[in-house]
Amino acid sequence: MKAAVISFPGSNCDLDLQWAVRDIAGAECDLIKPTQTELTAYDVVMVPGGFSYGDYLRSGAIARFSPVMAALKQFAAAGGYVIGICNGFQILTEAGLLPGALQWNRDLNFICEPVALTVENAGTAFSNQYQVGDHLTLPIAHGEGNYYADPETLAALETNGQVVFRYADNPNGSMHDIAGVTNETGNVLGMMPHPERAVEALLGGTDGLGVFQSLINQTEGADVRGAR
Repeated sequence: MKAAVISFPGSNCDLDLQWAVRDIAGAECDLIKPTQTELTAYDVVMVPGGFSYGDYLRSGAIARFSPVMAALKQFAAAGGYVIGICNGFQILTEAGLLPGALQWNRDLNFICEPVALTVENAGTAFSNQYQVGDHLTLPIAHGEGNYYADPETLAALETNGQVVFRYADNPNGSMHDIAGVTNETGNVLGMMPHPERAVEALLGGTDGLGVFQSLINQTEGADVRGAR
């Protein structure tokens, strides 16, 4: 697998994400600029957490206009795999690559803590190394992580199996306890918890490693479950 991490001005999880993919999961991973206009060299493009462009206006609202986003839309439309984590999730919803929106947390506070998740769909490119019902612990760090969608969209997400991860104890008010969703075709995932911060026992756990192993398995056709 060859992956790219888009490094926007204000991104602060880009190096963490590259390290998790390259040094822990063992895949190729480049940092690329938001001015890049060609992504065809990659199997997976990752949009990291942080505060892109200072989160002015609202989270992800300015990043969506970066030149790389036109290329990202073309990449996703051609079936390329895209994952947005935290601020990356916000950027993908702002760009229309994922349904719904992320609004201020229920209590209007920034939350930084480990949270419990359950795996709802283990049949995606991002979750195939888990089992349905698996319990994971991943860290969150966000002020605008409260997932919202209208009732019709929520019903479609549930019917189509687009909810991949769900909070066991909802920390931010997200509708249907949603922590991570895909687009309808299943090749774009957005999630608020940070899997790249949970890939080494030294850092508190390895529950996030399965996200990256799943992508390697999907793109290379190799079963990497034993590496967990």
